[in-house]
Amino acid sequence: MTTKSSTKSANTKRPARPAADATRVVLFDADGRARKASAHALRIQLADGRSLTLDLSQAGDGVVALLAEHTDTRQQAGLLVRPDNAEALSVAVTATPIVTTTGTPATPAEVELDVQFGDGVRKRPGVPARRQIEKWVQSALYADATLTVRFVDEAEGRALNRTYRGKDYATNVLTFAYAEHADDPVTGDIVLCCPVVEAEAKQQKKALEAHYAHLIVHGVLHAQGYEHEEDGEAEEMEAIETETLQALGFNDPYAPIRE
Repeated sequence: MTTKSSTKSANTKRPARPAADATRVVLFDADGRARKASAHALRIQLADGRSLTLDLSQAGDGVVALLAEHTDTRQQAGLLVRPDNAEALSVAVTATPIVTTTGTPATPAEVELDVQFGDGVRKRPGVPARRQIEKWVQSALYADATLTVRFVDEAEGRALNRTYRGKDYATNVLTFAYAEHADDPVTGDIVLCCPVVEAEAKQQKKALEAHYAHLIVHGVLHAQGYEHEEDGEAEEMEAIETETLQALGFNDPYAPIRE
């Protein structure tokens, strides 16, 4: 429900991370979510930010697709290759509707968004504009949602954390998710404590905008039922956050802090 430092509890083991210049391989399952098993697609992320996606969803039929961008952002161009026999290949070029690599719809989900500001925080440096907030929220949504994003000072953040979590300190983000069942509409409140976010960004040597984007994405995932209490849950959530932030143009939020 909350994030600390790099949004992971201190007693959870973190997998070793590749060097900054290493080629990274991320596997996606049939739902488009990053996992370590049941490969649906293979994405090769190069050190310079470029990537290639190998679609394995039709591999059972002997078809492998190499996917690329399309001029229409709602489409994805593809090169499908099928081995007919030992001496021949069938090749087809396609353009099909897509979802993002994290499984969110290619056409962003609709969001009914209420942005609120507590006492004295609206004019704090670095507080994101509504259009930024909406973009970040939609990037992490898998379905239409009704969400409130509220920015608060340390006193309000501490009071909320004490009242609802029994912890007498202000934390960076609190998420209140109201859906009780999987089929319920996505509804929730995401509360960000500006002084804590600012201090963390400085300590972690991150741009304040990037840290706000990360915490909002983190909160939106919580509002949809994602958790990080167990190692497997944390790895899945981190992978989605990293992929989402990189698609928005930000660096890996979990990359080691450079001295």
